[in-house]
Amino acid sequence: MNASPLSTPPEEIPGHGLLLGKKVVVTAAAGTGIGFASARRALLEGADVLVSDFHERRLGETVEKLVLEFPDQTVAQTVCDVSKTDQVNELIDVAVRELGQIDVLINNAGLGGETPIVEMTDDQWDRVLDITLTSTFRATRAALRYFAAAPHNGVIVNNASVLGWRAQAGQSHYAAGKAGVMALTRCSAVEAAEYGVRINAVAPSIARHPFLAKVTSEELLDDLASREAYGRAAEVWEIAATIAMLASDYTTYLTGEIVSISSQRA
Repeated sequence: MNASPLSTPPEEIPGHGLLLGKKVVVTAAAGTGIGFASARRALLEGADVLVSDFHERRLGETVEKLVLEFPDQTVAQTVCDVSKTDQVNELIDVAVRELGQIDVLINNAGLGGETPIVEMTDDQWDRVLDITLTSTFRATRAALRYFAAAPHNGVIVNNASVLGWRAQAGQSHYAAGKAGVMALTRCSAVEAAEYGVRINAVAPSIARHPFLAKVTSEELLDDLASREAYGRAAEVWEIAATIAMLASDYTTYLTGEIVSISSQRA
């Protein structure tokens, strides 16, 4: 197969004011991945942002970077372990205090790993499902309780994965968690409509960044990227730009949907 003209990643597009004046909360936003890129894209699109993560040092470093790039916008922070219900509830409370209100919640937290089922322990299964699926439930529940009493509409965008559709050896726990995020997105969207809230999800296949390289072999990353229609992995900003679109008023009639950012849906 000939190389696609789209095999070279494009330059990141500038902001277009898609989230101008919005107040956005992002979980698991420290580091170099989709969470950080989503927080940065929200700022590029004109929002004020609260970022959270369980890793306090990396969270502080993330905020420093964002404040340096966006000195005229609010970049708040709070440490949050999404496996703890009380901390997730507090995350929503802190965001309201720091930002004044919440317009958008981006549920980015997830935990992967590569373990064959015959070697997988109960603890490994439980940990991945808890961080990947149950944390999304916790944050969605807390946000909907806020939106139920708020005098304005809102948006939740979840980070799923094509592994919610696609089979891959060693990924049973992660794939089950992401398939659960998809089902949670669809069902919660039906309930959220009465609160004026839209809930959608993105399903990326592979977005290469330094943290991913620490937990996944280069050989596997190269192989997965080669299967994409463009013959490359996504840039994290490309994922974040789609999240921003879903969070914006350009998608006001879209809810309960999973947007595949990939050619690898099945």
